[in-house]
Amino acid sequence: MVKPAKQRLRLGDALVQDGLINQQQLERALALHKQSGKRLGEVLVEMGLVTEQDVVEVLGRQLGIPYINLSTYLIDPVTARIVPEHIAKRHQLIPINKVGNKLTVAMVDPLNVLAIDEIQLMTGFVVKPVVATSKDIKDAINKAYGSDEGEMNDLMDNLDDIGSTSVSDEDELDAMGELGENDAPIIRLVNLVISQAVETDVSDIHIECFEKDLRIRYRLDGVLHEAMSPPKKAQAAISSRIKIMAKLNIAERRLPQDGRIKIKVNQKTVDLRVSTLPCVWGEKIVMRILDQSNLKLNMEDLGFEPESLDKLHHAIAQPNGIVLVTGPTGSGKTTTLYSALHKVSQPDVNVMTCEDPVEYNLHGINQVQCRPDIGLTFAASLRSFLRQDPDVIMVGEIRDYETAEIAIKASLTGHLVLSTLHTNDAPATVGRLLNMGIEPFMVATSLILIQAQRLVRTICKDCKIEYKPKIDLIKSLEIDHEKCVRIGLPHLDPNKLLLYKGKGCELCGNTGHRGRIGVYEVLVFSDRLKKMVLDGASTSKLKKVACEEGMLTLRESALRKMLIGKTTPAEVVRVTSE
Repeated sequence: MVKPAKQRLRLGDALVQDGLINQQQLERALALHKQSGKRLGEVLVEMGLVTEQDVVEVLGRQLGIPYINLSTYLIDPVTARIVPEHIAKRHQLIPINKVGNKLTVAMVDPLNVLAIDEIQLMTGFVVKPVVATSKDIKDAINKAYGSDEGEMNDLMDNLDDIGSTSVSDEDELDAMGELGENDAPIIRLVNLVISQAVETDVSDIHIECFEKDLRIRYRLDGVLHEAMSPPKKAQAAISSRIKIMAKLNIAERRLPQDGRIKIKVNQKTVDLRVSTLPCVWGEKIVMRILDQSNLKLNMEDLGFEPESLDKLHHAIAQPNGIVLVTGPTGSGKTTTLYSALHKVSQPDVNVMTCEDPVEYNLHGINQVQCRPDIGLTFAASLRSFLRQDPDVIMVGEIRDYETAEIAIKASLTGHLVLSTLHTNDAPATVGRLLNMGIEPFMVATSLILIQAQRLVRTICKDCKIEYKPKIDLIKSLEIDHEKCVRIGLPHLDPNKLLLYKGKGCELCGNTGHRGRIGVYEVLVFSDRLKKMVLDGASTSKLKKVACEEGMLTLRESALRKMLIGKTTPAEVVRVTSE
């Protein structure tokens, strides 16, 4: 005997079952629904009984259709324009993703079969509906097509003729300009590129020119994604517009230039660090987005292992010495240093920094912007600091012998010095300082702690799934009982491990990853290590002893985060080496 299919609850009954409304309220709403002809969900929202988000979440659950928060989703305007604007507005929908022959479309009413059929016939794609609120869809349509009728379509059409368009000084934004609408299509395009990047937590915008095309890419969670491809003719105008905003010389196309833009996006003030570089087919422009609201100043939120965080807290509590943070560009060194400064900054402590550039403004800390073109270098700033009665000094980066020497001398005369260095791991930092010309005894007497770090992508929480890894994978990562004990997870059985990954969903752009977390290698400069430096020990010997004294390597820190379900084996291998 075949069991009858489970009957799906109607929207009103589902809302009653979830306790969002009662039966009497439902009956009143149904009466108004019949009189007005409006959708029941719309009537309930107008009555103030539920929010629109309540309705779409229940509707999505009842229909088995995912709900998506479009306010946090990056929509490519090219994908959105697969469906004409008048159809998107008429049916309250917008295409948000395209994979193969499947087009994901966010809809207010995912049961609108006529709209789905119309899009499938028009585009030739198989439509996969997801549900979103009407407000989010309206906002997304305005961003993708333009707030006025046909604006985005006109923008892309007009860009074909942009080669003859000049950008005048009248278009220049004020130092605290606000992105908005403007008659010039090129200005709207640049505003769109910046506002989309800021709203989706992108870290960098890359504008790249090639022989026959132009490409704009966003770096999201440390990985570059292509965002859009404006016409090649727009190249010169885009470059000029960004240079004007950054107060750069628009006539200079042969030399690199650096500048800064300060703008407001949705009432949020954001800094953009602009760098231009002459390439074969024109200038490449990279804009680093510095969003004060995204700065994490609580060290507990950065992903430190408890024992590593204790070591760092102990080091920055010392009255003098040097603490170095190392790693490549984009590994989170600045965030770690700012978090440390926030920790030590007190009314009775004089904290001074020299940076190039000053990425974030910190209250209660004296920050100096270095300007090498007029002689205000790291070394010159450090010399002046020593006459300013500092307690804690932060140097943006130790790049040369002069800066290193002054920083070490400052630490030996009773100051705590924090700085960064570009090395692959913590033990290699000693060799880097010695190669700069610093004497071994100065390194041994001044260093307190060296920390190397990287950033790994975290698994998307909305599509996270559990799986049993293959034995070959466990062996390749060298995970055994001894390793589990070493990284602080002695309860795990290497033969019964369960790992995690992201299946891929609309919220993470089908990548399976969303957000990043740090992995850390914290080397405390013990008496034994100091003696080894004085004796001229190699980097490999220093690393071996540091591990014996309890240092977790970058790979081990990443493995720990993998085993507790924060990241994936692929990320561990991509970011760290053994």
